[in-house]
Amino acid sequence: MLRRLPLWFLLSMLAMAFVVLVFASGALLRGARIDLTANRIYTLSPGTEHILATNKEPIRLQLFISTTAMRDLPGLRSYAQRVRELIEEMASKSHGTIKLEVVDPQPYTDAEDKAAAAGLQAVPVGVNGTQLYFGLVGTNTRGVRSVDPFFDPAKEVFLEYDIARLLVSLGDGHKPVLAVLSALPSGPSFDPSSGQVKPGWAIDSELSKAYELRRLQPNPTSIGSDVDLLILIHPKDLPDDTLYAIDQFVLRGGRLLAFVDPDAETDPLGQNPPRVGADGVLTPSVSSTLGKVFKAWGIEFDTRNVVRDPRNALQIRSEASGQIQPNPVALGLSRDNLNQGDVVTAQLDSLNFSTAGALALAAGSPLAMEPLASSSPDADTVSTDRVRLQADTRQLAEGYKPGGRPLVLAARFTGKPASAFPDRHDPSHIAVAKAPVNVIVVADTDVLTDRMWVRAQDFFGRRLLDPFARNGDFVANAVDNLAGTPDLIGLRAREGFARPFTRIQKMQQRADQSLRGQQDELMVRLKSMEERLAALQAAKSGQGGLSSDASQKVEIEQFQRQRQRIRTQLRDVQHQLNAKVERLAMRLKLIDILGVPAILTVIVLLVAWWRRRARPNAS
Repeated sequence: MLRRLPLWFLLSMLAMAFVVLVFASGALLRGARIDLTANRIYTLSPGTEHILATNKEPIRLQLFISTTAMRDLPGLRSYAQRVRELIEEMASKSHGTIKLEVVDPQPYTDAEDKAAAAGLQAVPVGVNGTQLYFGLVGTNTRGVRSVDPFFDPAKEVFLEYDIARLLVSLGDGHKPVLAVLSALPSGPSFDPSSGQVKPGWAIDSELSKAYELRRLQPNPTSIGSDVDLLILIHPKDLPDDTLYAIDQFVLRGGRLLAFVDPDAETDPLGQNPPRVGADGVLTPSVSSTLGKVFKAWGIEFDTRNVVRDPRNALQIRSEASGQIQPNPVALGLSRDNLNQGDVVTAQLDSLNFSTAGALALAAGSPLAMEPLASSSPDADTVSTDRVRLQADTRQLAEGYKPGGRPLVLAARFTGKPASAFPDRHDPSHIAVAKAPVNVIVVADTDVLTDRMWVRAQDFFGRRLLDPFARNGDFVANAVDNLAGTPDLIGLRAREGFARPFTRIQKMQQRADQSLRGQQDELMVRLKSMEERLAALQAAKSGQGGLSSDASQKVEIEQFQRQRQRIRTQLRDVQHQLNAKVERLAMRLKLIDILGVPAILTVIVLLVAWWRRRARPNAS
């Protein structure tokens, strides 16, 4: 029977069935999604899904996207769509607790005022410097607000982490507890000479704003179960009972951020000139380590040596000569020395260390080490005693030999270590960590001090901070990462969304070169005009005011016309570039949407035609 039906009728029926199937699937499969991308960029991490599933707090998200300002920025426009789709995916998995509103803050509107008031970063774009906003504002029912000021495409690999962190800050009313055990004057202290309270280090005061800071008394024998993160600053000569408390805290799942040092320059005992004892040992000691704990966990840290790296030496005023000169044990690390694949150091571009030590893994260690900050491959080590006794920093370079490999100054350690105290028989003793531990160790305490990263000024009773390095961000990132929920800590950098077309990039590069050439031409003409005007002004007194003014007016009018023409050309080139990119993108979309189905349809029709011809021959 079907053989007698015309081919056009069969195709019409198939088309109608296809349309019905599309509408039916839209209704029946609403919310169903399949991620077929190569890197599964639209699939949420298990940690994010657990955060969304357990969140009970209603959260309102406002995504500010300056759509009009992005019109001539196709790359940023595509990334904005990616951000929006990711947040929409999170909202769909939140069981209704997360509501998303997308806002386009047009210039001179209430929406733009709200974006600015919320603390979003405005980026000027275009010839006229139009303000572009691209950030996220979240609020909850308790009135707490959290903001991502700007979604930088360069940080795309941490996009899911950043949004999940914002949701955690709004969804959980718990303020993380940081227990701080410090042998250095890091916190506020009373100054007997002035009779006033000294504010302490800038890092300490900044952490106290966001967390509950619990300062431990010296040599504690237990760490509270409600502590989210233990911070050790210069753990010097700790007794076994305190080391055992630290050991058990970490093995039962607590997180640890430890700052140890071969030469803590702010140690109160180190303020007096060092002296060599009868046994040849330099006193007093200003080094710190976790001794037995490090040994049991397989972490190597030698307090007898300091990292020396002339390539990254900071310019420091010498105590001996009073001159500013490179100090090979005071290191200024750049982006190349920092792990851009870890959320703690990603996007940081400068960290300053002073007389730092080196970290390594011992053979057979149960832990894995992920370096966060490292020296250059040319670094070596120099004796701690020599550094303390040498006043002239130039002489510290004597005997230097490139080591041939980077030395690790800060690292993350993960794994399941055994207790450093196997002979303890307490009822609650933990012999081996049941879950992987998460520990960050920094082989320097001076990295925390104000002198290494910030200038603090008093402004009418307010303390203003002017950072010149990113040490504060480094510590804040480490605390934020370790003190967060296990789901948040488990999130790592993901593959990027961008799959650039090289042909489009080449078109953009050619247009950019053309734009730069015309901009340079405009600047040359501007400079020439300014020189001409200066010459006219100089000759004005000798030639008469009217003639000179007339000449200046003609010159100015000519320059203004030329400038207007070049600006018009700049806009034309930019519009031509955007038009070419849009046309190429449209062709690619048409190929994806229509081309492939058309090819498949032709193949199906050819097969059907061949089979219809084959049947009469067979009969």
